[in-house]
Formats: sequence, structure tokens, C-alpha cells
Amino acid sequence: MSAETPPLKARYAHTNLIARDWRALAGFYQRVFGCAPVPPERDFSGELLERGSGLPGAHLRGVHLRLPGCGADGPTLEVFNYTALAGRPETAVNRPGFGHIAFQVDDVAAARDRVLAEGGRAVGEVVTLRVATGARVTWCYVTDPEDNVIELQAWSPD
Repeated sequence: MSAETPPLKARYAHTNLIARDWRALAGFYQRVFGCAPVPPERDFSGELLERGSGLPGAHLRGVHLRLPGCGADGPTLEVFNYTALAGRPETAVNRPGFGHIAFQVDDVAAARDRVLAEGGRAVGEVVTLRVATGARVTWCYVTDPEDNVIELQAWSPD
């Protein structure tokens, strides 16, 4: 790309999460974070899905969940399940690729407790760091019930 080539005109749309049990995982994100379903539920199969996904015999089902705090036209978390799932490596926060989804909350410790009560798992401790601007961020990593990493964070100006 040359210096004169402008970036694509783009708008963030969604992040996809492949679940073993898409209904249960979508329920977790609705109960804990207030994500709201965006109908209709998805149920796709056939030649076009196979060609688009590169998976012979592909069949997926799931739902889009509107992310909290982004308005009625904001991005979604797309929670899908493919009938045939590939194996999954052990969860690690430092694995190359997409690492986690983050939610800003009022109280990180209370949010962590709620995630754990709903079937999530603690990854690290709650810590507070000062960033270059002088603001402080309190944060921790947890997982959802299917071991996907979530960052919980709360910011304070000083």
C-alpha cells in the first residue's frame, strides 16, 4: 500500500465466538454483561456455507448479541456452533492471534466474583496499573464457562 492509498472505509461489525453449547454461552453473556439478542437466530448449511467457510458439510447455528454500552446499532458478539468442531488448544492469554474480549465495569472484583459464580474461571489476580497519561486501570483476566478469556477493567483518572 502506498502512502497515497487511503484506508478502506470500514465500521467494526462483530466478533465471532465458536461455542460448544452456543445457547448456554450466549445466556452467560446475557446474564453477566447484559448483552441483548439480535434476532433472528442463525441456522445455516448448504453449498454456500461450505464454500464460504471452506468446510465440507458445514452447518452452524447461533445468535448475535448486542454488546452493552454501544447503542442499538453497535457491534455484536456472534456466538455460533458448528456441528463439527475442531480441537482446541489450552487457553493462554499470550497466544498469538485474538486474545480476549474486554468489558469495562464499575467494580472489577465484584464483576470477577459474578463471572466465577456463573461458571467462569480466574486466570490471574485483580491488579491496578498506572498508564502513561497518569490514569489508573484496575483489571483482571477471567474466562467464560467455555474457557474464552475475558478482561474486566475499570478506569480512574488518577
